[in-house]
Amino acid sequence: METLLFYYSLAIFFTCLLYSHPEGAGAVGINYGVLGNNLPPYSAVVSRLQQINVTKIRIFQPNNDLLTALHNAGISVIVGTYNQDLKQLATDPSAASAWVAANIIPHLPYVKITSLAAGNEVYPGELQQYLPAAMQNLDAALVAAFLAIPVTTAISMQTLSSSYPPSAGVFTNDSTAVMGQIAQFLSSKKYPLLLNVYPYYARVGDPANVELDYALFKSGNTSFDDGPNTYVNLFDALLDAVYTALEKVCASNVEIVVSETGWPSGGGSDASIENAHTYVNNLIQHVTSGKGTPRRPGKEIQTYIFAMFNENEKGEGVEQHWGLHYPDLTPVYHVNHF
Repeated sequence: METLLFYYSLAIFFTCLLYSHPEGAGAVGINYGVLGNNLPPYSAVVSRLQQINVTKIRIFQPNNDLLTALHNAGISVIVGTYNQDLKQLATDPSAASAWVAANIIPHLPYVKITSLAAGNEVYPGELQQYLPAAMQNLDAALVAAFLAIPVTTAISMQTLSSSYPPSAGVFTNDSTAVMGQIAQFLSSKKYPLLLNVYPYYARVGDPANVELDYALFKSGNTSFDDGPNTYVNLFDALLDAVYTALEKVCASNVEIVVSETGWPSGGGSDASIENAHTYVNNLIQHVTSGKGTPRRPGKEIQTYIFAMFNENEKGEGVEQHWGLHYPDLTPVYHVNHF
């Protein structure tokens, strides 16, 4: 029995070692949120993802029914934890082991799990203090189960007190200690950091100083210099501000995966189908070009578009209008990549 268990664990280890590495650094994925009372069944969504050749998705919390629907579908997944679970995961290593046993192991090797995200946009809030220990306990639980799956977390631009110019990027005073611990953990393990980056919010928050075309990758000859680096779009500037902040906590080798970005098709200022179409298509062309950012040139950028659906149980306004699809699976607008 022990011999069989050993070989089973060994098989799982090598399978997950294969699955845990991104299949093409610049491949574009989609966030799959489920905050809607009119969304299609998981099986129909999986079929649609396969139809449009999406091979990467991110889900925000464990969902065994959804993960079961993804068995043998050829779609890799970032799996998130609930923010409210972080305290228990941080203070009780056995809870982390139980979480992995309940939410990850049953779906291997049938689903490719590319990483595990401990929480989403935990800062600001008191839960951020639990992030480093929760990540370490989850990582230890995965290692104990012979699973080579990176553990990370998703942050927003709110963790920065300054993002302009990009060379001035720095974490806020009340996030620096925690972000330093997280960055050192990621650096030591060679795991990526997930970043939710929304040029839309930067644009509508300061329309007098942030041009719409600059946010939509349409700046043309418009640019600004930051030392030796020239920026022609807001996406790169925001991304590089976070790279600068990481450098300032001695984690210059940590790579960023853009875990969320997109543009709303309605519900607010500058939110339209035309602008959403322009942003998403220009974004995909940019992140798959291999140009990288001025601070990290020559690299494709792993990016997950937000989101698969318009979700009607989110707050009113733009929150309900980020989807690439309506709930009946028809496209909101055409995406060249899919």
